[in-house]
Amino acid sequence: MRIAVIGSGGREHAISWALAKCPEVEQVICIPGNGGTAEEEKCININPANCDYTETLIGNDAIVQVCAYEKVDFAVCGPEDPLAGGIADQLWKVGIPVVGPKSKGAQLEASKDLAKSFMQKYGVACAKSATFTDAKSAHEYVDEQGAPIVIKADGLAAGKGVVVALNIEDAHAAITEFMENGKLGEAGNKLVIEEYLSGVEISILAAVSVTEETAANGKATIVPFVTARDHKRLMDGAKGPNTGGMGAIAPVADVTEKQLDAFQKTILEPTLKGLIEEKMDYRGFIFFGIMLTKSGPKLLEYNVRLGDPETQAVLPLMDFDFAAMCQAIIDGSLKDFSFKWKKGFACAPVAVSGGYPASYKKGYKISMDKNVINGLGTKVFIAGGNVDENGILVTSGGRVLAASSVGETFEQAWENSYKALEAINFTDMFYRKDIGLPGAAESL
Repeated sequence: MRIAVIGSGGREHAISWALAKCPEVEQVICIPGNGGTAEEEKCININPANCDYTETLIGNDAIVQVCAYEKVDFAVCGPEDPLAGGIADQLWKVGIPVVGPKSKGAQLEASKDLAKSFMQKYGVACAKSATFTDAKSAHEYVDEQGAPIVIKADGLAAGKGVVVALNIEDAHAAITEFMENGKLGEAGNKLVIEEYLSGVEISILAAVSVTEETAANGKATIVPFVTARDHKRLMDGAKGPNTGGMGAIAPVADVTEKQLDAFQKTILEPTLKGLIEEKMDYRGFIFFGIMLTKSGPKLLEYNVRLGDPETQAVLPLMDFDFAAMCQAIIDGSLKDFSFKWKKGFACAPVAVSGGYPASYKKGYKISMDKNVINGLGTKVFIAGGNVDENGILVTSGGRVLAASSVGETFEQAWENSYKALEAINFTDMFYRKDIGLPGAAESL
């Protein structure tokens, strides 16, 4: 099989790596890929901007052209933007199957307002909320409700559209920044303001196969993966600014069977019912961002793809053929697919550029002692790194890489990941020292 992976982050490196391990996969075409996929076995990077046959095309149209030219058997879309823009619809239209929902389903992430309406319509356990299209009404609502309170931009904002305001002043400031100052562009023209939920967060990634056919034959399904936890704050002890994610662990030992049963009944099953009732063609992945509260799990948000960096912790625990699972998502046989997970734990701390999540410099050489890293059984997933004109791997983003280790115990996985990070170096490299440890999880 020839498979395309759309995207250029650490998640896409992990997906490409998982696909390349499958015996039936001949080649993984990474569009555009990064410095990690450039060196991955069976993988090649293709940047549509550098292809003669796509010179008159941009965005999704160029991606479609690359997939068609490379004669891929199917594509896996990593990031949310192409999905919201209809990449799945376009690829299916030219006969290329996609692991990723069509645009109607992708709106569950692209619009916070639509997602909340969906949750409320189908009885998904979630925070109470109200939606606003003018700043005056939003400010008045915050004054009525008080703080703490959560302000969310309706549209896609690259992880920068949510503010947990612990006081009224911060809430008003967020409304002003998003709606009046246009900090997020069109994404902030509409706001969803939610009640503040107290608890700890977890992530549950899942495979989804919902079509008219699977809905009719009883094969429509959502299959959750092992639990995961992302650590959003920049510094140890869950302090400092929010980031795209400073590291992840899987599974999460403090999640109980009772909580998982409640998730199944109050979040997953109503979500599946909604996808079926709304006649969505949803073949791909879904991310449940969940707050474990005293009154049970509550859904914070849907993402319509795998999480980042959770993917870098979850995929190494898979003990099944990732490409075969993707094929089952596409052809509607996911309900019959056999999922098997390795025993043990994964830890994937992230190394970032100094200055992140604010301004930072790029182009620093990334040095790795591969003998040490390989000896530890650690896999390094590149997120913000590219190969320069001299063939040297250099930093190109804020989140640079994740060192992912699997161990029989969490302590073993943690120790190996951090020993691997000690064998990696680039100028101004920074990482948290407490991913997965007590006190590291954000507790709201």
